Amino acid sequence: MDDDRTHLRPCRLRPRLAGAALIGALAVVAAGIGAAAAASVRIKDVSDFEGIRDNMLVGYGLVVGLDGTGDTLNNSPFTRQSLEAMLERLGVNTRGGNVKTDNVAAVMVTATLPPFARQGTRIDVTVNSLGDAENLKGGTLMVTPLLGADGEVYAVAQGQVSVSGFAAQGAAGTSVTQGVPTSGRISNGAIVEREVGFELADLDRVTVALRNPDLTTAGRIAIAINAKLGRAHARALDPGTVMVSVPESYRHRMVELMTDIEQLRIEPDQVARVVVDEVSGTIVMGENVRISTVAIAQGNLTIRITETPQVSQPGAFAPDSTSTVVVERTEIEIEEGEDNKLAVLPEGVSLQELVDGLNALGVGPRDIISILQAIKAAGALQADLELM
Repeated sequence: MDDDRTHLRPCRLRPRLAGAALIGALAVVAAGIGAAAAASVRIKDVSDFEGIRDNMLVGYGLVVGLDGTGDTLNNSPFTRQSLEAMLERLGVNTRGGNVKTDNVAAVMVTATLPPFARQGTRIDVTVNSLGDAENLKGGTLMVTPLLGADGEVYAVAQGQVSVSGFAAQGAAGTSVTQGVPTSGRISNGAIVEREVGFELADLDRVTVALRNPDLTTAGRIAIAINAKLGRAHARALDPGTVMVSVPESYRHRMVELMTDIEQLRIEPDQVARVVVDEVSGTIVMGENVRISTVAIAQGNLTIRITETPQVSQPGAFAPDSTSTVVVERTEIEIEEGEDNKLAVLPEGVSLQELVDGLNALGVGPRDIISILQAIKAAGALQADLELM
């Protein structure tokens, strides 16, 4: 069957300029598959295959060899207990003794076990201090089992800890700290000891899970897969799941089937949404944002209060009890901008026209946030307004 994937054809748009705002847009237009009118992203960029996933690992261990920047054993009893238990396993009995060392730190070790990791594969680990250690630089992580959510050991970590941050302190107490010196990494610091059982070749169907569930996107994925396979092997079960039955031609060839599926291109669809971050003044609008006919006026009222203290001197023949006093003088000025405009945005305008209309008012991002909130309150904004 011929490959239905399309070639992207860039199309330049010439947006209108409003004030000092320069707005550019680049539209990508392509012929789609089936009901999809355009293709813009690969399926692998918007979805995952169910069963192919990472697994989180965690462990508790000790970092030794620190230059006096480890845990204080009196303040970290778990460090003392772990140190004594480790020494006992090595044949050294320290029970009841007065152990004083600041070269050891208790740490939590975390790692991510990738899918299909085989025995002997090395993975990176992250080490984070658990007690009151000041710096992990120069330390070595002792053998630490890494457990999965089921309590089984899947990897064992050990190695030299690499710390990007640093801390320095002078004799007078002045200190400088950059980064986080109590957190570090060990590149290829863990060896996989147990594999997660998952055999692709034995599957008779594969499930595509959307990262952003949407009915339209799920339907387009099913249409694109069926067009590639030639029959109705794929169907959307819900907004976030598309189930694909394995064709006979791909039996025991699951890797090739997944490769062909994830390279198909579709046009994802999402709910019209405006995301606003009031702290930084950031506004992000989706292309499907529309508004009903509305008139907008943005005011610019400035109130200025000036304090001008004045000194009052007593007269030449004033009584001796009279003294110099300070008299407060307050001046209040109210200014209203003369460049205020009333703009009318027609119904069903596009994102480009909406931005042009708001820029025509000569307002900044924070004022636009207030305008968008007012438009939403008036029921004229046909999109979800999400505040971060």
